[in-house]
Amino acid sequence: MTTFLLDTSVIIDAINDKKNRNAALIALVEEGHILACCPVNVAEVYAGMRPKEEPKTSALLQSLRLYPVTFPVAELAGRFKRDYGHKGKTLTIPDVMVAAVAIHYQLTLITDNAKDFPMPDLSFHTLPAY
Repeated sequence: MTTFLLDTSVIIDAINDKKNRNAALIALVEEGHILACCPVNVAEVYAGMRPKEEPKTSALLQSLRLYPVTFPVAELAGRFKRDYGHKGKTLTIPDVMVAAVAIHYQLTLITDNAKDFPMPDLSFHTLPAY
């Protein structure tokens, strides 16, 4: 059994029934895996949510296991932002926070934007493309 941390873009695709995300995510759950999110995902999704999407959005987000952003997670994210910045790679705070949650809790990240997550300690899972 694996716990998968969903990137915000994957959650949004599931809410909007795009890229057959719902079927792919349901298949993972049926295989016994756990789907998760973090506070950054929740904030990003709600920031772009249209009012008519609230019931479906709330139901999906509340069905996911929530991993908190603790002090060690925030510290790790800050270090990623600083260290990659010194190497000339600009990363966003939301992306380094998601990466830090995944690494700290040893979760596998599902994202369509792996290029935004250059951390070598990250584990990725690719969903089938439909």
